[in-house]
Amino acid sequence: MRSRYSAFVRRDEDYLLRTWHPRTRPGTLDLDSGPAWTGLEVLDTSGGSAFHTTGTVTFRASYRGGALHEHSRFERVDGAWVYVDGDFVE
Repeated sequence: MRSRYSAFVRRDEDYLLRTWHPRTRPGTLDLDSGPAWTGLEVLDTSGGSAFHTTGTVTFRASYRGGALHEHSRFERVDGAWVYVDGDFVE
């Protein structure tokens, strides 16, 4: 999760696409029009250990003028954790 947040901050499209589940990964990302990220707070996690194949992360990512609060799902694919999808939290 933290590495993907850092990739959004750096606008590293290659890394983000590489760490996105093939089933849900978009073809491209438009990171140029994205917000200016200012901080990440991980609020909760479940699963995601070496013994799990799935895990979740609830986080709040701040940007100038607001925040994104999401409950994200991750799965292990070929030994690597990848982002599947997420639900926005109000």
